[in-house]
Amino acid sequence: MSEWQAGTRRGGWPVKRPSERDREFTEFVTARRAALVRVATLLVSGDLARAEDVVQTALTRLYLAWPRVRPDTAYAYARRCVVNAATDERRSLFHRRERVHAQLPDVVAGEEPGGDEARVLALLATLPAGMRAAVVLRYVEGLSVTEAADAMRCSEGNVKSQSARGLERLRRLLPTHTYDYA
Repeated sequence: MSEWQAGTRRGGWPVKRPSERDREFTEFVTARRAALVRVATLLVSGDLARAEDVVQTALTRLYLAWPRVRPDTAYAYARRCVVNAATDERRSLFHRRERVHAQLPDVVAGEEPGGDEARVLALLATLPAGMRAAVVLRYVEGLSVTEAADAMRCSEGNVKSQSARGLERLRRLLPTHTYDYA
C-alpha cells in the first residue's frame, strides 16, 4: 500500500489519495478562479493577459502546497499566492526587458473603452505595487487590515499606511464625478 493511500505523514496530517486531492483542487479552482483573476487584474494594472499568467503561476504554487492547505484558509492562501506571483512577475528580468509598444485593446463588446473601469485601472497603475496591493485588497476585495497584512506578508501598520497613502493619491488624481441618481 502506497503512502498516498493510507496512513498519515509526520505531524499528523492525513494523507489523501491523488484522485481525491485533484478533485478537491479542481472544485476549488472552478469556484474561485474568476475572483483570483479579478484580483490579479487589478494588481497588474488591468492587463488581462498578465493577470492570467499571474493566476496560473499562483495556482501552480497552490497545487504543490495543496496537501498542506487547510480548507477553511484555502482562498486566503490562494490570494496570498496571487499577490506574491504578481510581485514576482513585476520583479522578473523578463518583465523589465519586455516592452509592448502597440497593443490591441481588450474591450468587452458594448463596453466603452474610456469608461469608469478603464479610468480606475489607469489610476491604479499610477500607484506603486505595494500601495496598489493594499488598496485593492482592502477596498476592492473588502479584506480586513489583518487579512490584507497576511496576504501581503507585512505588518498591519504597513497596510494601513499604504492604503491611506494610496487612497489620498487616488483622490488627488481622480477627477470629480457628478452622478445623476434621479
